[in-house]
Amino acid sequence: MNSSHPSAASQTAANTLTHAPVVLDVAGTTLSADDRRRLQHPLTGGLILFARNWRDRSQLTELTSEIKSIRPDVLICVDHEGGRVQRFRTDGFTHLPPMRVLGEMWMNEGHRGAGAGALAATDAATAAGHVIGAELRACGVDLSFTPVLDLDHGGSGVIGDRAFHRDPRVVALLAKSLMHGLLLAGMHNCGKHFPGHGFVKADSHVDVPVDKRSLKAILADDARPYEWLSTSLASVMPAHVIYPKVDAQPAGFSARWLKDILRLQLGFAGAIFSDDLSMAGARVIDGVEVTYAEAAAVALNAGCDMVLLCKQSEAGCRAVDDLLDQLVVAQAQGQWQPDPDSEARRLDLLPQTAPFTWDELMHLPAYQRSLERLP
Repeated sequence: MNSSHPSAASQTAANTLTHAPVVLDVAGTTLSADDRRRLQHPLTGGLILFARNWRDRSQLTELTSEIKSIRPDVLICVDHEGGRVQRFRTDGFTHLPPMRVLGEMWMNEGHRGAGAGALAATDAATAAGHVIGAELRACGVDLSFTPVLDLDHGGSGVIGDRAFHRDPRVVALLAKSLMHGLLLAGMHNCGKHFPGHGFVKADSHVDVPVDKRSLKAILADDARPYEWLSTSLASVMPAHVIYPKVDAQPAGFSARWLKDILRLQLGFAGAIFSDDLSMAGARVIDGVEVTYAEAAAVALNAGCDMVLLCKQSEAGCRAVDDLLDQLVVAQAQGQWQPDPDSEARRLDLLPQTAPFTWDELMHLPAYQRSLERLP
């Protein structure tokens, strides 16, 4: 890889930083020299894994162990929801159903006997969260970006069966149950995609979705789970969706959405992650295509504590290095400043208990019971 090392001036500036907001990725199943160097950068606070980083449980555990040997405080994350968004699927990892299945269980109240209905669905959701958290933690992963709080309006292909239900009350209660299961495994949670991605049909990975509803309509429907779960959510990921009747910026770049509405109006006190800055919905701000560093600075100023840049670590790609170096310079020039509470919010997401090993987990009665309760 054609790597560039930061200048002496930018390195000096980096050493004065008080917050590590960047969540990056690594290219393969082992760490390269460039991966190790980036992990040591003072701005690096998290790492997100993908299916390309997986071969088997032994390899994953070795990878996460090496990551932690370099940066013990780095937050190792993954998108591991169940259904079609589950990065690790072999070598003993449980195949989890899409969250819509739990919503369907809820709706079977009174129709299919004692094994169906609202209470059975909430128990199954807790079981799913426990299995997700316990299996990931046994391999050294700290956080899964789950639960999805988007409502299933029926038209979104990118959300679809990832959503629990159309009714925000059902979504909130099933999500809270899943979060309880994560907590049983010692893992925190991340509700996404605030204030709601389920109403728009466009996919923010490749487009810039626009939701033209009023703030009142959104708060009364899609955003209700965030209000009802404000004391339970540990972190939130906003949508790369523009809600023009509220703000011209996508939610993840909007202080109106993040500071005024999410924090002040809805009372959320946890960490806020940007969604992936490489997605199309993050690359255009005020009609102008921006660099990853420019997008990151806007997101951080708007109220994000952490910014993700995914799928940019492959050999020959300078995007991650450019983001890190340019953010150091931008901070030194006053273009963004870390929130005084951001680093504490990041560190609070790290597990506070030691995980069970995989072999210990296989003999744990509570885990075995959770497997039995999965739909």
